[in-house]
Amino acid sequence: MPLYIRNLGKSYRQNPVFQHVSMELKDDHVYCLTAPSGAGKTTFLRILMGLELPDEGAIDGLHTCRAAPVFQEDRLCPHLNAAQNISLVNPVCSGPKLRQELLALLPADSLDKPVSSFSGGMRRRVSLLRALLSPGTLLLFDEPFNGLDEQSRQDAINYVRKRRNGRTLLFTTHHIDEARALNASCFTWDVNKLTWHSL
Repeated sequence: MPLYIRNLGKSYRQNPVFQHVSMELKDDHVYCLTAPSGAGKTTFLRILMGLELPDEGAIDGLHTCRAAPVFQEDRLCPHLNAAQNISLVNPVCSGPKLRQELLALLPADSLDKPVSSFSGGMRRRVSLLRALLSPGTLLLFDEPFNGLDEQSRQDAINYVRKRRNGRTLLFTTHHIDEARALNASCFTWDVNKLTWHSL
């Protein structure tokens, strides 16, 4: 079911973060949000995740969705390995099938180690795996490829394309080439204006 976002606005201490945001997010589409730091991208995603409430406006269709997020922070349990972190959100994903998925983005010698021993880029890949292997129906990714080297970033983008499985994806980035690689419909905003643009 599409999401209809109508005249959404959010302020903190009477300072507007964004205002008058209206858009439709269609099923089986990829959307990219670009805007300067501090423009409200993360706040917007947190509202879609149900972690914050808007001050004005409405979102129709959100009650039928289950969000699968990638936060700017990795939010992993450091003492657990990658498979255990993923099983926390999808207990039925386990065994050889899960190991095969992990090997798409992680080296084999890392799989039995706690994620506290991982590099920042490896933890980022676990966060992506966790979201894509979850039963969530709406993928909401906040700068999902941040901190990855070029090869790891390309591998992660290819994995997203392979494992999106027709789910709507909305992600934020400062790198327009990531939007191109995912064939995303792209939009940006300032506090009072939302603009769609082609790639």
